[in-house]
Formats: sequence, C-alpha cells, structure tokens
Amino acid sequence: MRVIALEEHYTTSMLPVAGPARRPDIGAKLEDLGTGRLADMDAAGITLQVLSPSSPGTHLQAPADAIATARDANDRLAEVVTAHPTRFAGFAVLPMPDPDAAAAELDRCVTALGFKGAMVHGHVAGTFLDDPAFSPVFACAENLGVPVYLHPTPPTPAVFEAYFSNLPGRTGEALAGAAWGWHAETGLHALRLVLGGVFDRFPRLTVVIGHMGENIPFSLARADSVLSPMATHLKRRVAEYFHEHFYVTTSAYFTLPPFQCALGVFGIDRLLFSVDYPFSDNLDGRRFLDNVPLSPHDLEKLAHGNAEQLLGL
Repeated sequence: MRVIALEEHYTTSMLPVAGPARRPDIGAKLEDLGTGRLADMDAAGITLQVLSPSSPGTHLQAPADAIATARDANDRLAEVVTAHPTRFAGFAVLPMPDPDAAAAELDRCVTALGFKGAMVHGHVAGTFLDDPAFSPVFACAENLGVPVYLHPTPPTPAVFEAYFSNLPGRTGEALAGAAWGWHAETGLHALRLVLGGVFDRFPRLTVVIGHMGENIPFSLARADSVLSPMATHLKRRVAEYFHEHFYVTTSAYFTLPPFQCALGVFGIDRLLFSVDYPFSDNLDGRRFLDNVPLSPHDLEKLAHGNAEQLLGL
C-alpha cells in the first residue's frame, strides 16, 4: 500500500529551531535529506514524505532576514525533490513577517518549483493569521488551489510567563509545547481564522491542521453551540467552516481514541496520515496505520488517497 506522510520536517543552517529540534539526535535527522531519511522511510514503508520546515520557521525573524531564509530553504528543498521525485514533495517556507513577500514566494514555489502548498507556524511574533495583513498569503493560496498547513509554534514570552512558568525542571517548557500548549494554541488559532472571517473572504481556501485536529474534534460541538449564535458577522455556523475548509492529519498521535473522535467529527475524507518525523518515529506511525480499524477502502483514503487528491500527487 502506498503511504504518504504530510507533516515531515527538515531544517537548514538558516532556519531557526526551537524545543526538541535543538537535540543533537533530532537535529541530525532534520538536516538529513538523503540516505538516512530514506532508510528510515523504507524501514516503515513510507512511500513519500511532504517535507516542511520545523517550528518556528521564519516567524520571529526580521522581514529581510525572513525573505532570505525562506528563499534559501525553498531552493534547497527543490533540489532534494528534484533528486528524489518519487520520495519527496515540498511545502514552502514563507517569509510571513512580510505578507506580500510571503505571497510572492508561495507563488514562486508552486508555479516554478512544483511545491504542493505551504506550512506556516502559528502566530507571527504574537500576531495571529486572521489579521487582515496576512490576506495576500491566503489570497495567493486560494488562487493557486493549494492548502496552507497551520503548524504549532512556541508561545510568546508573556503567554509562557502567565501559563507555563514556575514548574519543576523543564516541565513548563514541555507543557507549553508538545505536551499541551502547542495543540491548544493551534486549535485556538484555527477558531480565530473562522471567527475572523478568513473563509468568508477566501471561500475556496483549505487549511490543514495536524496532531489529530489540535483538540478541535473533541470541542467543536461545544465551540459551535456557544459561538455560532453570537457570530452574526459570519455567513455560516462555526462548525460548517471546519467541515468544509479543514483537513486533519494524524501527526504524532498514534492511539485510537483521538482518531475515533477525529473520524467521527470530520469524516474519513478529511483525514490524512502523518508521522511528524523526526520528532515522532516512522515505525510508530506505521504500526498505528496498520492497526487502525478501517475498511480497506477507507484505509487507502487515509494512507494516500486523500493526500493525492488534496495535493495533486
């Protein structure tokens, strides 16, 4: 069975890294876009990785630095995809501190380099992407017909201090990141995109969120019941935007209950397999995929069919 994984990370010397990416073992795998990565993929039967930068991308850089970093990373990734076209595809790095430049870089990456969309890393120095300043990026993605993958990023210093400080050892850092904070904030960010009217302005825009939906599937009915009656500026109910504009990946979530929740809320046509390599292990992801209780037809959708349709693979 063909297996496509959508949230698989890499880095370059110019891209900032955060959290676990600073570990030497993780850092080495992030930098490896050749023999070692392909061997890890082969061991788990991963046919193709859609490669994307690790957090925080360019989001904390000055605009000029972000432009140079993004262009360098995208050119390097294009070389890798060209060398291994059946094993790798790319999501663009965008210089989000300069939204007009980010839109231009997305257009270049899709039209000239053949990339399949873009990954963006949460807020941009504290500003969420529902801000109208980022409209050029969403307009470009909509026009090109490619998705934007919304990935977690570290909280701002003020948020970290308020919510995650004064805990033993490094538990506060972990709580702010992969243990909880990243997912809670990205789910909040997705809700902000809806409430900020992004999908009314860009009705053909598609957004992908990872980690089995960033807590949205569990809480969507509650959020919809509270927000929809008061969100009279929107054209539809809150839940409708999620059902029509969002896809969810399995990245780093390899237990059945979260999958069952995401499946029940979003349906099989909106779910995509991912590992979150190298922060999660390909073999763990593949074991989950091999044991998920789906019909053969639906398993094919999860493993590769939905990704092929969404990304034109």
